[in-house]
Amino acid sequence: MAGSNEMTINLVVLGRTQSGKSAAENSLLGSSDFENYRSLRSVTTCCSLGCSCCCILGIIRRNGSELALRIRVLDTPGPHSSLSKEQVRDTVSSALAQHFREEGLHLALLVLRADLPLCKDESYHTIQICILLQELLGPTWNDFTAVLLTHADKAEEAGFREEAYLHSASSTLLSLLSSVQHKYIFLDNQKSITKEERATVLRKLLNVIKQINYQVFPLKHNKA
Repeated sequence: MAGSNEMTINLVVLGRTQSGKSAAENSLLGSSDFENYRSLRSVTTCCSLGCSCCCILGIIRRNGSELALRIRVLDTPGPHSSLSKEQVRDTVSSALAQHFREEGLHLALLVLRADLPLCKDESYHTIQICILLQELLGPTWNDFTAVLLTHADKAEEAGFREEAYLHSASSTLLSLLSSVQHKYIFLDNQKSITKEERATVLRKLLNVIKQINYQVFPLKHNKA
């Protein structure tokens, strides 16, 4: 919590290059803080923090008053960066402690594309990100992790609405969703987003955070 009339949500976002990670981060922030790269190899070798504040009617209230929602999003290097697994872990761990030490982490978002199947290569990198999350957050990593399924609009164009998509999902994805207690958000991949569309995204996000009773993962004792 940042103040009596403001609620802060701290997020860390992890995912492969071209997963829609940057577009998702910008949708959450309602900005274009994070660039969309077309390279097959991640050029991100450090973490960066984006922050925005908004007051959207009906999002959240306290004592009868609308609260301003302060969203803080930590971008991270992808598995295809020039960093080793250990360097990625240490970089993310240090950034989490630096930016979220005081208020803790509300949620880690693991970004996957809804319009692409989890092939062998994709599954491998997804598993590696899950291992990273376990190293960063410990045994309760799955309590504070949700899956963000981007490009949901393309999946819908192919005839797969959310229910149908999940019904036909691979065993790998279903196992992942089960491990994070079915905390997931479908998100269209758009270069720009309207205020109404962002409000919808934030409502979905807060519903996920509500599932864990607004708990935060403490970072004060994490090693940087």
